[in-house]
Amino acid sequence: MFVEKIQAGRGVFSAFVGALSMALVLGLAGCGSTAKDDPNSQAALDKLYADAKDDLNSGSYDRAIKSLEKIEGRAAGTTMGQQATLDLAWAYYRTAERAQAVATLDRFIKLNPSSPAMDYALYMKGIVNFNEDLGLFGRLANQDVSERDQQASREALLAFRQLIEQFPESKYAADAQSRVNFITNTLAAYEIHVARYYFNRKAYVAAANRAQAAVAEFQYAPGIEEALYIMTESYDKLGLTQLRDDARRVLDKNFPNSEYATHGLAKKPWWKFW
Repeated sequence: MFVEKIQAGRGVFSAFVGALSMALVLGLAGCGSTAKDDPNSQAALDKLYADAKDDLNSGSYDRAIKSLEKIEGRAAGTTMGQQATLDLAWAYYRTAERAQAVATLDRFIKLNPSSPAMDYALYMKGIVNFNEDLGLFGRLANQDVSERDQQASREALLAFRQLIEQFPESKYAADAQSRVNFITNTLAAYEIHVARYYFNRKAYVAAANRAQAAVAEFQYAPGIEEALYIMTESYDKLGLTQLRDDARRVLDKNFPNSEYATHGLAKKPWWKFW
């Protein structure tokens, strides 16, 4: 009787072990399947990012954007997530979505202040906002210069300057400095062009204010000679003799042989900026 009970117990135990083994096998198989299909797994992210890079390289930016947006969300806080954000900004830029590109870069800069790619993010922000012709087509179309907006160029200038100040040894610093010089000179030219526009239309207060702003902000840029002359003449037209004399003294000191003092503002062709 006792032996029979032991044998029966062994049978039950064997059946239990068998069932447990089968459960473990099924469980492990299930885990393997879950890991394989998990969109947040490293393997899945690596595959998605590889596909996104292929799309970027082939110019399929819209498709790359969709993949990079997924990676950015799933890999937030990781190196891959940071890289996906920068690639996403580039893809937006290449599809002419400047506002989206800037917003993406601003998000990166805010969330990753100590990232080793911060200099690149600032450089990219400058590039996205950088408009090399700065209103060329507006000039060619004889557009009213007071209507053109240079805010994007100013934002590019700030980004490039921040890059140079914070990362002077960056491989992007030299190019950023060249772009700073270009933007500075062109923005000064723009301000003086607007001041001239107002002066020629006898809006002397606006002309003086615009010329004064150009002198204050871009004192070393080409064209400041003309800005000082516009200030002098505008103050004279307004009967502000003290301000006129002060502006004239600065003009004579810095440009003793100024052609503007002799010949005034010559009327320029509509297509000529200077």
